Amino acid sequence: MGREIYKLNNVDPEDIDDVLLKIQRSFNIKFDSEGLKGINTFGGLCDLIVSKINLEHEENCTTQHAFYLLRNVIAATAGIDKCDITPQTRLSKIFPRENRLQMISEIENELGFAVKLLQPKQWVLISFSLIFIGSLIGCYFNWQIGVAGILASVTALRLAGKFGKEMHLKTVGDMANKVARESYLKSRRNSCTVNKNEIEQKVRELFKNDLDLKPIALRRESNLN
Repeated sequence: MGREIYKLNNVDPEDIDDVLLKIQRSFNIKFDSEGLKGINTFGGLCDLIVSKINLEHEENCTTQHAFYLLRNVIAATAGIDKCDITPQTRLSKIFPRENRLQMISEIENELGFAVKLLQPKQWVLISFSLIFIGSLIGCYFNWQIGVAGILASVTALRLAGKFGKEMHLKTVGDMANKVARESYLKSRRNSCTVNKNEIEQKVRELFKNDLDLKPIALRRESNLN
């Protein structure tokens, strides 16, 4: 039986573009349309990313250091003994709902980058998204009401995103994994180095988590077109 080729062409191209933006921020690189033109496979994309990172190779685990970094900052901010914080520690235990926004804001200030840990309740996102879609349709019948609905729903979604208190991760280990893949260089012990052996793994994690893909769909030969 021939070798099956897995394609990502059932994924919305805009969603792939969003992942590419995250990759650029995480690894501090810049894609250009000419450079991406000849990239047809997931493996080809990973090789392109490695070629763009002109930093010294150093073999240490970025996720492990991200955990140590988070542990120190959380301990100092929350007044917890860092020895009591493990990868299995529940985030809900560290960040009580009543002061969750403030604590995470302080942690992000200490880290120097956003961790984007919080989000609104799912029903809030769905409700305002439906209003937005309904308003788009309404523009065909009454553009004034439709535009007003679009502006109101966009504003509401932004406010909901800013003040949402729901955590989509469960443990400190989950948080360390997120930080390591979305803020890779900032999670390194030395931000002027990379571990080239783990770059493909981090890129795969970004695709998997953001596009809800199964690992089998992210082989090196998987077609991006």
